[in-house]
Amino acid sequence: MVNHQTLGGPPAALSPEDLAVLRADLLEQRLFRREQLRQLAAARPSRVGGQRREAAARAEVRAKLAASARMVLADVEAALARMAEGRYGVCHLCRRPLPLEHLRIVPQARYCGGCRRGRDAER
Repeated sequence: MVNHQTLGGPPAALSPEDLAVLRADLLEQRLFRREQLRQLAAARPSRVGGQRREAAARAEVRAKLAASARMVLADVEAALARMAEGRYGVCHLCRRPLPLEHLRIVPQARYCGGCRRGRDAER
């Protein structure tokens, strides 16, 4: 277990109980995404007569779903690593604590609402 006192500690808003619940949510999300990727990889393209266009569309949808699942899985893994290092729950840009309510909805969040909106506006 990481000594949070030596690493700056978790934000005051996150109790050990909050962290435990959020960690469980992240672990569940990791399992879900891994299973989703397994199922997408196992899906076989159907080769029924002249339905190549449909099969191609389904393959494209599967590829996009897999890419999205890989991105979320990477975010979840990064959040679990931050949690293990005692750096979880702090905005990567402004270094302010992330609100617990936000983390309950998106436990892998890296940015507070203001910084996220600023990053989105730059795109």
